[in-house]
Amino acid sequence: MAKYSIVVPFHNEEENVTVLYARLKQVMEQIGESFELVLVDDGSNDRTYKLLEEIAAVDSRVLVVKLRRNFGQTSALAAGFDHATGEFILAMDGDLQHDPNDIPAFLEKLDEGYDVVSGWRKERIDNFVFRRIPSRCANWLMARLSGVNIHDFGTTFKAYRREVIQNIPLYGEMHRFIPALASWYGASICEIPIHNVNRERGKSHYGLGRTFRVFFDLMTIRFLLKYMSRPLHFFGGLGALGILAGSSMAAILLVLKLFNPHMAMMEDHGPMFVIGSVLIVAGIQMLAIGLLGELQVRHYYTGQHPASYAVDRLVRLAMADEQNMMSERQDGNF
Repeated sequence: MAKYSIVVPFHNEEENVTVLYARLKQVMEQIGESFELVLVDDGSNDRTYKLLEEIAAVDSRVLVVKLRRNFGQTSALAAGFDHATGEFILAMDGDLQHDPNDIPAFLEKLDEGYDVVSGWRKERIDNFVFRRIPSRCANWLMARLSGVNIHDFGTTFKAYRREVIQNIPLYGEMHRFIPALASWYGASICEIPIHNVNRERGKSHYGLGRTFRVFFDLMTIRFLLKYMSRPLHFFGGLGALGILAGSSMAAILLVLKLFNPHMAMMEDHGPMFVIGSVLIVAGIQMLAIGLLGELQVRHYYTGQHPASYAVDRLVRLAMADEQNMMSERQDGNF
């Protein structure tokens, strides 16, 4: 088992694969501890997988995880984390915008006892209007809603203790919220500045549309952090409020009807009658949703968690000792 696992998802990065591998290999060999590179091909349609396969054929420290299609960055990271064996796991992008020379700083913080070390692009060099301003707003909101005081949630460049990251279910686009989810489990988190490097080759996969998805995810993460294990407290509160308001209106109408039996209810108080009825029905529905949510939570904690990805194949060069053992077994069969 390696001490460090470096997880890198790739999607159509044929121009960056071999360069990043060479840089990672150089940095990790200088550190002097055992390591593995878990390189995930997220459904690339260029030569990315072919190049990864060639790397794995000559280096037994490389594991290539090929997904059946493009599942997205979060699922690719989840696949890498699930197949990593290291005591400490570090994740980074495959586009060369993360500098492998920053890795020793992450590992130093892990050695100090932190569970999660997050990179901070302190000096950003990308587009000010379309990237930096939306990112700054989103990060500010994430910090306030999650209670985790870090500056940069969006970067993939982070390091984790194995037992922490494997307790966090990843799906959708939740990879940017890993620090917030880890804090829910009681993990200690710190942040270090990292270099923000311009993309040298290839085309960026990120656009302005991604920013809008982040804001929707913010609402999701806020709900998860506060009500993930008790959804009835959220939906039940809204339901009880609706039933109380609707019942109050119904009681007022009942009193009015008792004091004035000849009153035409729908003609004189039709809107109030309809609103009260809707509030009562909606309140009952919210309570039912809360109960269903409680059942889902119970199933989540007692059942199996299905993966958010599908692996096509794993590629790793067999170690020399393993190859010798296989040769001896084959010789013994003849």
